[in-house]
Amino acid sequence: MATESELLAKIHELSRPVRIMHVCGTHERTISKFGMRSVLPPEIEVLSGPGCPVCVTPEIEIDRAIALARSGVILTSFGDMMRVPGSNENLLDARSQGADVRMVYSIDDAIAIAEKNPEKKVVFFAIGFETTAPTNAAAILRNLPDNFSVLASHKLTPPALMELVDEINVDAFIAPGHVCTIIGIHPFQPFADMGFPVVVAGFGAKDVLISILMIFEQMSSGKAIVENAYPRAVRDEGNLRAQEMMQQVFDIGDAQWRGLGLIKNSGLTIKKEFEDHDAALIYEDVIERCLPEVSYESATESLCKCANILKGREKPDDCPLFAKRCTPATPVGSCMVSQEGMCYNWYQYRSV
Repeated sequence: MATESELLAKIHELSRPVRIMHVCGTHERTISKFGMRSVLPPEIEVLSGPGCPVCVTPEIEIDRAIALARSGVILTSFGDMMRVPGSNENLLDARSQGADVRMVYSIDDAIAIAEKNPEKKVVFFAIGFETTAPTNAAAILRNLPDNFSVLASHKLTPPALMELVDEINVDAFIAPGHVCTIIGIHPFQPFADMGFPVVVAGFGAKDVLISILMIFEQMSSGKAIVENAYPRAVRDEGNLRAQEMMQQVFDIGDAQWRGLGLIKNSGLTIKKEFEDHDAALIYEDVIERCLPEVSYESATESLCKCANILKGREKPDDCPLFAKRCTPATPVGSCMVSQEGMCYNWYQYRSV
């Protein structure tokens, strides 16, 4: 098997001006941590797309979760979600003002809280791409406590990429390995049909180099296909059981994405047959009554470049707030919150 040095040498040999977009926070972490952009030929530009689920969760969905927390329920979610800005505040702000907001590592942790507090209503704020949706679907298919419900904010990756194709100057895609373990490689075929080479990659530095080399080999041969460079984890058809559970529990519908706006057929909503555990329906009146009076169509962080960063149009150091007002300790935009966010990784590894 080729070493990293041998892969780099081959990439330099085949190199041409090219813009490659990945859509995975873990890929960005690897690329930033190992300073990979500095060792690739200068004519190769590796862009980061909307691959961080925390980053793309829009203000209105954060505000809905805050409204629920303020209404008296126990609101549970992942740690990163606590610091993602809504239109005026985040979940930690709500907790500091008396709301019962709790960090959990999984939906099972949230269910355990509901079982220990039968007199309280417990809501799990479920975010994530196709990777986390099956776990939450599996939980909903079980016999959930009566006092437990899910505020679903799941996003689907391929529709977001398709939305960006006409907006960005990009030549090829590195597909996200985590997502493809669930959905397989076939949902990315439309991009190959449009002439974009696509390679599904793992998460090590060598995995990323292999995917870039495979893209150049496609280009050199004049073809555009979807290739699986992560066969140790990804089957071409994906995880059929996980897909089945998602289809049992969720409907596909339009969804708001932070920085990208409304994208058709890019989100998951809980099916009617599970509405007894759908927090969006159970607490619809409470949420609408407690939402702040803002225009979400125009809601943006002042001066923050997160929207363009998520679209691959700008880089973190193009933002006037980067590493100044906006740091991991004091994030202004969502891209600085999570370890999968581009700004977070550029900040952490900016000296590499």
